[in-house]
Amino acid sequence: MCDDIMREVSGCRLSHEPGTLEGYSRRSVKGEHYPALVPDEEGRVDGVVYRNVPNSAWDRLDRFEGGMYARQPVLIELNDGATLYASAYVVQPEFLDHLEQSEWDFTGFLRNGKASFQRHYKGFQSFK
Repeated sequence: MCDDIMREVSGCRLSHEPGTLEGYSRRSVKGEHYPALVPDEEGRVDGVVYRNVPNSAWDRLDRFEGGMYARQPVLIELNDGATLYASAYVVQPEFLDHLEQSEWDFTGFLRNGKASFQRHYKGFQSFK
């Protein structure tokens, strides 16, 4: 959801807009600053939809997200009510025990975790 992190990881500047994903929730990962997207029938996630992602960026994003997540098609609702299919990284079932029960807080991440994440996330620097 942070344009600067997405730009650094993907290797390009991508156009984006707000979107909502029904049927999922965003949970905290134990001991980490980043979240995990999980199926949740009653969940709703407000986020960002990146448009026109080139294949080279998908390759980088897949490596960055690693084996804990699988890229899956999801249906996003845009602010104008239109819907579109997009790809999202959803935690794989065998990693559910790595998650907290609490919902991940984006505002808290910006305030308390983003700088640390950018300095310390293993593998982050390899995408420059």
